[in-house]
Amino acid sequence: MGLFDMFKGGGALEITPRRALTISLIYCMGSDGEVDPEEVGHLLSVLGRNATRDELDRCMKHARATPPDQFLAEAAPKLNDAQRLCVLLNVIDSAMADGDAEQGERDLIARYQQAFGISDATLEPYFRTLIAKNDRSVLDA
Repeated sequence: MGLFDMFKGGGALEITPRRALTISLIYCMGSDGEVDPEEVGHLLSVLGRNATRDELDRCMKHARATPPDQFLAEAAPKLNDAQRLCVLLNVIDSAMADGDAEQGERDLIARYQQAFGISDATLEPYFRTLIAKNDRSVLDA
């Protein structure tokens, strides 16, 4: 153990389904180079009432220290099909929360979709639902 390893603290983070979701949303928030208030709100809403600042900090540290592809290789086998779909849909929802998914967010979504083995055909009806949910322009008509 190197001297600076002491600053990492806490050791390796066990990837649970809730942590997989949290870390995934952190990646999504940073993928376009800016963090929008809508994305932060979405992250806080999925963390739930029992979330602590310490837990969020641990997930943030893990996201900063682990490239997304490495995280996906670690997380995918630990999640069942329903959990993978839940994480992916939340990432898509977060990316679309500000009205449009930027290219960095789109690229990240594609990597998640591939790592989780979710086909376009499976994802399409959910995607259409998220588009309708996030199209707030219909409220101004």
